[in-house]
Amino acid sequence: MSEALERIAKALERMSPAPLDAPDFTAADAFVWHVDPDRLQPVDKVNRVDMGLLVGVDRSRDTLLENTVQFARGLPANNALLWGARGMGKSSLVKAVHAAVLAQGHELKIVELQREDLSSVGRLLNLLRASDQRFLLFCDDLSFSHDDQHYKSLKAVLDGGIEGRPENVVFYATSNRRHLMPRDMIENERSTAINPSEAVEEKVSLSDRFGLWLGFHPCDQDEYLAMIRGYCDAYGVEIDSETLRAEAIEWQATRGARSGRVAWQYFTDLAGRRGVSI
Repeated sequence: MSEALERIAKALERMSPAPLDAPDFTAADAFVWHVDPDRLQPVDKVNRVDMGLLVGVDRSRDTLLENTVQFARGLPANNALLWGARGMGKSSLVKAVHAAVLAQGHELKIVELQREDLSSVGRLLNLLRASDQRFLLFCDDLSFSHDDQHYKSLKAVLDGGIEGRPENVVFYATSNRRHLMPRDMIENERSTAINPSEAVEEKVSLSDRFGLWLGFHPCDQDEYLAMIRGYCDAYGVEIDSETLRAEAIEWQATRGARSGRVAWQYFTDLAGRRGVSI
């Protein structure tokens, strides 16, 4: 009998788990949100590059840094959407800005939230709201399909509903799409809806709720080569300019693209061939 009661108790606990204990936010400056069960996992070492190595994003860098410093100081700040070409440093910039704010002596925690876990964001916000720390909530590669309902959960972060967004939380997201959904899907919904203007308004207006829109565009060849030269100088990889130019251009030609990510991939190969650890 006692075993049966124990199984019933465990089943009820899984259906309605006990409230999550307040995590130790002093354990790290970065955390990753997990569900099943809900928990914030500390990240001892964040995978990021120095802000000085991000080439061609000066305006976005300065704007995002200023907004983040304002927030870390307890002043009003906007949620930010970093959108545009893939591989051009959107997520790298968010992590680099966080490091720069810490280097200035401000206290700020970064919490990464996966798009698949957006439905749990209400529970996460309640947890963060109860803390006296300030949090940069970060969602990388955010986008939605036509039947995706996760965008409704995102409104809790951007608008906050009746409670309002926690004043100690700001939300940064990156996306390859300016409106967080494919353009062909937008046009399709407009053409098939009874009221075309309302068909996509709810989803498209989601991106309007971000106070900052920072666009990232494909780099030109000079910027691409400057990125690689910056990596070489930072990590002590010696290579003459003519060889670097020839190899780097050949590398990007084989990839069919030119971006910050491709520049880093070439540099990783170069450093490996030169026997330099990075």
